[in-house]
Amino acid sequence: MKRRKSINRWLLPLGWVYGSGLWVRNQLFDLGVLKSQGFDLPVISVGNLTVGGTGKTPHVEYLIRLLSREHKVAVLSRGYKRRTRGYVLATSKSTAHDIGDEPYQIKSKFPRVTVAVDADRREGIRRLHTDRATRGVEVVILDDAFQHRYVRPGLSILLVDYNRPIMDDALLPAGRLREPRRGKRRADIVIVTKCPADMSSTECRHLAQRLHLASHQTLYFSTMAYQELQPIFCGDSRPLEDLHGDEHILLVSGIAEPGPMVSEIKQHCTRITHLEYGDHHDFSEKDIETLNCTFEALPHPRIAITTEKDAARLVAAGGLSENLRHNFFMLPIEVRILQDKETSFNHKILDYVRQNPTNGILDKRKDDHKS
Repeated sequence: MKRRKSINRWLLPLGWVYGSGLWVRNQLFDLGVLKSQGFDLPVISVGNLTVGGTGKTPHVEYLIRLLSREHKVAVLSRGYKRRTRGYVLATSKSTAHDIGDEPYQIKSKFPRVTVAVDADRREGIRRLHTDRATRGVEVVILDDAFQHRYVRPGLSILLVDYNRPIMDDALLPAGRLREPRRGKRRADIVIVTKCPADMSSTECRHLAQRLHLASHQTLYFSTMAYQELQPIFCGDSRPLEDLHGDEHILLVSGIAEPGPMVSEIKQHCTRITHLEYGDHHDFSEKDIETLNCTFEALPHPRIAITTEKDAARLVAAGGLSENLRHNFFMLPIEVRILQDKETSFNHKILDYVRQNPTNGILDKRKDDHKS
């Protein structure tokens, strides 16, 4: 069920002022006063018009799984809330403090994929393309870069949350829109995310009409599929179905929209103590002490569950008790494209990369042909 969206109407005048500034900025880019730079390799941007909560990281991971079968993929993020500056190339020793929680999550799940962070996306792409360590990169995925107009991506994907559609939202600070809704025209692909898995074709058509996309834009719908619980520190994975009614769960979340995860877990177990923090929350020593004490106060049997993104920050924070470490799980999610459009979506992405090869890809194909 969709949640009713709150808009602070008394803040709408501030939103109009904010929107005016954004309109001027976008006009400067549209008129060429501010320059957007393109690159000689495929660049795919994944972003949104709202502040958080649309599922960018799971969709980036979907693209990684799809593209890394044939291509050397790099993911470039700004590394939100990291404690470093400038360009940083992730390694197996990088922490969430070094590169940010989402890049850390991606590097942990896909150790062979190149992951880098740089607030200056132009410089980041240039380094990925020219540095000796990453010179073989064949496609760059930009995480959360829809508003970073100094880069002109070859393919732009805009994510819209089914539970908070942009048509019903308002500009900051009254609502959660980063820029006016007309900004969606820059997207090549629009995906309505976090849809019910059984969403009807009628509702899909209704949403398509409300979004009112241009003829060159392609619309898809996706849902989040929860996977097996994975141990953060030690132990074995557990299917969600193995949770039983007498189990007590400490649920820890520091994400924009924890509601869907709470609903999923409640289908299997209702004895939940939820410690909810703000998006990208940086866990302090006091927070860790609260987690330890709250977990110890729960009756047996007991486990703790968090998101993959929060797990990255909790590992970096340290200080968790042995009991909590031995019973702490994260709940991964994966994207599923709905309406039997997965093949269509995959072909669209793969065709773009194949039709816009880097020199490195061309050289590799020539060598394969010779052999």
